[in-house]
Amino acid sequence: MVIHLIPLETFIIPIGSFILLGLIFGLFFSIGDRTKYRDATALYPVDSEEFLQAIGHLTNSPILPGQDIKILNNGDEFFPALIKAINSASKSVSFSVYIWESGKVSDMVFEALIKKAREGVFVKVLVDGFGGFFVPTDKIQELKDAGGLVVIFRATSFGKLMRFHRRNHSRTIVIDGQVAFTGGMAMADHWLGSASNPKEWRDMMFELRGEMSQSLQAVFARLWAGTRGEILAGSAFYPVLPPNAYKTSSRFVSIASSPSPDMQPLPKFFWFSMASARRNIYITSSYVIPEEHIRKILMDRAKAGLDVRLMVPDSHTDAKPIRLASHFYFEDFLKAGIKIYEYTPTMIHSKVITIDGYWSIVGSANMDVRSLELNEENVMGIADSKFAKDLEKVFMEDLKKTKQLNLNDWKKRSLWKRLGEVIFVFFQKQY
Repeated sequence: MVIHLIPLETFIIPIGSFILLGLIFGLFFSIGDRTKYRDATALYPVDSEEFLQAIGHLTNSPILPGQDIKILNNGDEFFPALIKAINSASKSVSFSVYIWESGKVSDMVFEALIKKAREGVFVKVLVDGFGGFFVPTDKIQELKDAGGLVVIFRATSFGKLMRFHRRNHSRTIVIDGQVAFTGGMAMADHWLGSASNPKEWRDMMFELRGEMSQSLQAVFARLWAGTRGEILAGSAFYPVLPPNAYKTSSRFVSIASSPSPDMQPLPKFFWFSMASARRNIYITSSYVIPEEHIRKILMDRAKAGLDVRLMVPDSHTDAKPIRLASHFYFEDFLKAGIKIYEYTPTMIHSKVITIDGYWSIVGSANMDVRSLELNEENVMGIADSKFAKDLEKVFMEDLKKTKQLNLNDWKKRSLWKRLGEVIFVFFQKQY
């Protein structure tokens, strides 16, 4: 009796292929990640108490009294304010951004952080394992030697590769628990300047104080505790604020979003905000590949006669595949009446939404699937007509430097471009 042994590779190749396909399917498809429908039992204007109450309960975040917010346009306004705030620190500096690269910006910020660490200030820096891949290691060591703490968020390591694509994209910079910064900028030289040429990116940051700064400290503290294992507590991070400090009529909600299937707060937060719009929705975003419910509500609002405008980068972009993927949806957007504008002078990296001249959304999140469902992000919803109108003014100024897309011209784009859109939208979950 002859026994024929089946070669080992007969099993290994099919099993390996099956595992690879499963990995690709899990990373790049969103089937089962979202509910089939999205609706609300009632919708109220964004300037109503009912809207704020619903937003607070939806996100499980309290509605807190807000403070005046300073808009910082481009690096010329942001970096001097940042360095000034760090130099004024007497107790703590909590610092987290996504991109961190060697260069003038990095050297300038490390110099200020190292100086404070040597003075005995608690300096805690959270660097993303992917976005901070090019952070200068000699500067990290110098900061550690000075007494600062630097932790890498999800560094590449065997056994944790399935979590590596879930990044910390948040911007949480807090000084003494009293002054904070958030927005779209990070630590790289293309954020220097005033967006006067293609080498200088157009972006915005926001300087926060009081309750707003402490809510941002809480976002940092959650990530820090999960990465370093250290829980931040005490007046160095959460000082008691004087009564009526920074008192204004505004209110806000702060949202920290983590990648948890079905439970992500950001998609629902954005959807409910947009669904509640009565007059206009103005969006500036560097990467626009919204998940299906947000795409639908934007088109529905435009079809209902609202002024829905979307400002995006033109060919000045650091991510051409993302731009092509976003183009896959533009024809439907234009048919629905959404006005789309491409910013022409340089890369626009701002992340701002205003609704009805009253409700504003600022923070780290882009209008794409990765930000809404995979990244660690932080955003603030702000109920303040003055702030919203200030942002609208900025939007209208930026609009003067754009080219509006025309539906008839858009339909004439080449077959190759259409093919590229189809190919790259396939990977939208990872952009």
